[in-house]
Amino acid sequence: MANHKSALKRIRNSETKRLRNRYQFKTTRNAIKKLKDATNKKEAEKLFPEVTSMIDKLAKNNVIHDNKAANLKSQISRHIAAL
Repeated sequence: MANHKSALKRIRNSETKRLRNRYQFKTTRNAIKKLKDATNKKEAEKLFPEVTSMIDKLAKNNVIHDNKAANLKSQISRHIAAL
């Protein structure tokens, strides 16, 4: 266990951030799944800006790597184009 006040605060902060990151990443993954399951092109195109925004926010906050974000956006845009 940590001995310094600052270390205890750091543990609390990092746990809070970890939970927030997990929640945001899980929400984004669910949104991506919803978009990929969409069979209607119009519906998928409506979801696309929302999902890309979520992915960009994760990349900006270093929850996921920038390249992973680019790959995910590319993947879902190819999926929409194929519909």
